[in-house]
Amino acid sequence: MALFYHYLTLGYLLHGIALTLEVTALGLAGGLAAGIVLAAMQLSGQTWMAALARGYTVVFRGTPLILQMVFVYDALPHFGIRWSAVASAGVALAANEAPFIAEILRSGILGVDRGQVLAGRALGMPALALMRHVVAPQAIRTMIPAFGNEAVSALKNSSLASFISVQELTLRSTQLASSTFDFFSVFFASGLFYLLLTGTVSLLQLVAERTLDLDRQASAPPRGLLARWSARARGPRPPGPAPGSQAPSPGAPAQDAQSGLRTPIDREQRAQRLASAPIAVEVRELSKSYGERTIFSQLDLRVHAGEVVALLGPSGSGKSTLLRCLNRLELWDAGSVLIGGHRIGMSPGGLVLSPSAVARQRVELGVGMVFQHFNLFAHVSARENIAGPLRWVLGWSAREADARAQELLDRVGLADRAEALPRHLSGGQQQRVAIARAIAPRPRVLLLDEPTSALDPEMVGEVLEVIRRLASEEGLTMLISTHQLRFAEEVADRVVFLAQGRIVEEGPAHTVLHAPSHALTSRFIRVMAAGQLSGACA
Repeated sequence: MALFYHYLTLGYLLHGIALTLEVTALGLAGGLAAGIVLAAMQLSGQTWMAALARGYTVVFRGTPLILQMVFVYDALPHFGIRWSAVASAGVALAANEAPFIAEILRSGILGVDRGQVLAGRALGMPALALMRHVVAPQAIRTMIPAFGNEAVSALKNSSLASFISVQELTLRSTQLASSTFDFFSVFFASGLFYLLLTGTVSLLQLVAERTLDLDRQASAPPRGLLARWSARARGPRPPGPAPGSQAPSPGAPAQDAQSGLRTPIDREQRAQRLASAPIAVEVRELSKSYGERTIFSQLDLRVHAGEVVALLGPSGSGKSTLLRCLNRLELWDAGSVLIGGHRIGMSPGGLVLSPSAVARQRVELGVGMVFQHFNLFAHVSARENIAGPLRWVLGWSAREADARAQELLDRVGLADRAEALPRHLSGGQQQRVAIARAIAPRPRVLLLDEPTSALDPEMVGEVLEVIRRLASEEGLTMLISTHQLRFAEEVADRVVFLAQGRIVEEGPAHTVLHAPSHALTSRFIRVMAAGQLSGACA
């Protein structure tokens, strides 16, 4: 036992640990750098780049690390490339680790919900900002266990450097045991050193996982004197007005007290005002197909500034696709879309814009979007879902962005849930946050894609009430894809019915919903009305 303790403090072995850590650090740092490149190549969408990356992966995952180390140390000098034994071991380990790290990175990035990426793009976030603020924070959290495992593996694999005469821990242990013939004590001490090193990596992994645990962060009290004082100074947040409790703003169209519907006189006056308003959204001969399936063809549509248009139609009629085309989240085959007289996705000279330029254009033209499945950023609070994009995209100060976020949370009745993560909110609450996020930058056009279809029936009303208030108070140009017929009648100025790849019927909401002129429209309204009536009775 005395010899065992002696070996634990022997400088000869401790220097070997230093070389082991040096090789491991070189391998992990180089592997991470090369892995980022390989992952980017595979995610680039370029077939030839992805093929090169996959070919590299096949070669370096399919051959033993020891052969790779021998090749770098003994074969490369024949081509005039000479490195020290430690550098050769580090380079070989990096080349071996790169494809494994690339797969960890790629799976982490692909694991982030696609809807959040679409939401970021709709908010005008360019690719770099989207990666930095939305994708990377979530991907890193899921990748930490795999990275910890890979670090432990690299630490153990560094022992193979002994085959190219690197005086790391394994080689020095072997040499010491051969000279003292005390194999058990020497290798037991060596094994303990490796266990301590890998145990440290595992501990760091656990610390990182705990630090990035969103649920723990959300429930943790404010840290530090300043944070606690600030929380007390703010005091409890007022609950804010419940959805629908706010009185209509002056100038908002009067509504029938019993039914909530605009009176015929109000509708006529509003229609006259809208007819003289400029065109906010114009669709010209728009065509879109998925392979052999035509979604719509030669579609034409005009929406006046301040007009609320409800898009109705059976599932698969192209309502959601049309909305995504309007803000260039979806490409189309032919035709054009104009927002405020500007062709979206195109420069004034008629050139196709890059994705980053389209992101800036969405912001400049003022196009907001609310998605069917909320698509909130899962790693940040309700407040940060609203304030974050204002800072990341528009360059607002933190104070301005937080004030705007709190104002909107108050308006949608969620002031007391500002710090909650999306997964701790109900579906109706999440959709209200999504609506607040969409209108935070004060857009001129708001697109809503089936905003209530993913909600339980009892939550539909609270979301529809928020949209109803927006329509009457904000003066936004709104296009809403919905199946809620009563809501469409209450809120919309015009109904557009899509079916069989074309606009079958359009006209004033009350007229189309109560006296449709086309058989397809009539059948759809009859079926939907029966379904909603039975649902209400249930």
